[in-house]
Amino acid sequence: MRNTSPDSDRNERRSVGHLGRILPFIAPYKWKAAGAGVALVAAAGSVLAIGQAIRRVIDHGFGGEQALIDQYFLALLGVVAVLAAATFARYYLVTWLGERIIADLRAAVYNHVVGLSPRFFETMRTGEVLSRLTADTTLIQTVIGSTASVALRNVLMFLGGSVLLVVSSPKLTGLVFALLPVVILPIMIFGRRVRRLSRDSQDRIADISSYAEESIAAIQVVQAFCHEAIDRLRFGKITDEAFAVAVHRTRARAWLTALVMLLIFGAVDAVVWIGAKDVIAGEMTGGQLAAFVFYAIIVAGALGALSEVYGELQRAAGAAERLMELLEVEPGITVAAQPTPLPAISGAAGVGAVSFRDVTFHYPSRPELPALQNFNLQVAPGETVALVGPSGAGKTTVFQLLLRFYDPQAGQVLLDGVDLRQADPSLARARIGLVPQDPVIFAASARENILYARPDASAAELYAAADAANVTAFIQALPDGFDTYLGQRGVRLSGGQRQRLSLARAILAERPILLLDEATSSLDAESERAVQSALETLMAERTTIVIAHRLATVLKADRIIVMDQGTVVETGRHEELVKRGGLYARYAALQFDTH
Repeated sequence: MRNTSPDSDRNERRSVGHLGRILPFIAPYKWKAAGAGVALVAAAGSVLAIGQAIRRVIDHGFGGEQALIDQYFLALLGVVAVLAAATFARYYLVTWLGERIIADLRAAVYNHVVGLSPRFFETMRTGEVLSRLTADTTLIQTVIGSTASVALRNVLMFLGGSVLLVVSSPKLTGLVFALLPVVILPIMIFGRRVRRLSRDSQDRIADISSYAEESIAAIQVVQAFCHEAIDRLRFGKITDEAFAVAVHRTRARAWLTALVMLLIFGAVDAVVWIGAKDVIAGEMTGGQLAAFVFYAIIVAGALGALSEVYGELQRAAGAAERLMELLEVEPGITVAAQPTPLPAISGAAGVGAVSFRDVTFHYPSRPELPALQNFNLQVAPGETVALVGPSGAGKTTVFQLLLRFYDPQAGQVLLDGVDLRQADPSLARARIGLVPQDPVIFAASARENILYARPDASAAELYAAADAANVTAFIQALPDGFDTYLGQRGVRLSGGQRQRLSLARAILAERPILLLDEATSSLDAESERAVQSALETLMAERTTIVIAHRLATVLKADRIIVMDQGTVVETGRHEELVKRGGLYARYAALQFDTH
């Protein structure tokens, strides 16, 4: 997997060429892009035609017949009408393209990131991903919906104006282009500086988003430890750093624009002065000089605009590269070319068998420390197994590997006799119901949170799962019952209520394997008894693996697996393990006072 840590590419050179990487997102809308291109050419041609109209009016209109003047000005009005219509079409089509392409790009990035394994998020901050998904896509939207159109229009104006400058006066045109190197040099010098500062500015914005997301997500902890003042200072420092970089970038762009304008219009002034002498000398007409001045202004304005939008293109190029980096990240978990099918669930005997064979696993962020080492475990269909051990023993890692969030470096993890590496991860996970210790409640209604496990479940099945998890009473007491919005991370519920809602989700899923990470740890005594009864009914028909911190919850387990430092150190039932006087017996003595 490519390194995508927030600081890994901050010194990487980024050029406008990276914008070409979003062309595949434009391809589906090639006809609208072509229409925008036609409108762009028509608008640029209309502006350039105005110069010829001015020349004819000055050279042939004044002092001529009234009808001739009327004809020239009517033609000029027609050109302006074409310009207005073409500008409308260009603006609408280009803006539509910008909105549509960015919507597709955001969807593509989100769809890709949401399919990446947790391994990716060990080194990539969530705030960094959100910054790329929002701030970076907004920059690209500006380029596609505005800046690119402005740049192309000015390129056409520059090229067309240059040709018509030659037609108006080859001599004066030669003088103009002789001065171009004087203008191009500062563009190159300041352009590099703007590119670097633009990249730094985007990185600082990502830092702001990341810090704010992390602190706001943990707002209760922040306030509980009276950390607001420190967080405000730190956030203020980050925003000040971003402001300082933005000021440097703005100053560089301002210098770039000002110098280019000064040099361009200074050169035009000198050339027009020479042209005025040629008119007096009879070497060119007043209309030719007027047209030349018009086109010189067009060319100068186009070149100045190009120098200004170059900085925007640089920023968008960096944003495009950052987004493409996300899209290029290879998933840590791959699907086999021809996945091995799992046994059918319906009516199949023995479904729900789990096996770990000599598994060794290191987390990517801690490669020197094995989370599991030569770990072996066999769980028969319908069996209830409890995992007990100190923090860091590897209990949660068992769940992570069984859900195939990671693949072990050695050994095999099998589900119903099929190596998970050879199975389709989605189909394997569809057999597993999870109740995490820290329940995840989405910013939606109670109904949507329970149906998250099985969106096509009937109302009767939903209510049955709610009854089994003992959540019906408190949900009906909410203002809108099952349709009550629960807030971000379920802030409107207590810890026990969130856990019961998470349990209802797992019950509704009706999957043959159930993973419980201390599923009753946040419940009061009365709720725990009710939920424990529901769990016993649920577990009787399913393979269940329980991570237990409170040993009272595993007294009825078929087997207790005692883990330490990633290996199995004891196996047996509660009574057997207490008699052995090992690690489990010490835990039991602490919790049950059995010594």
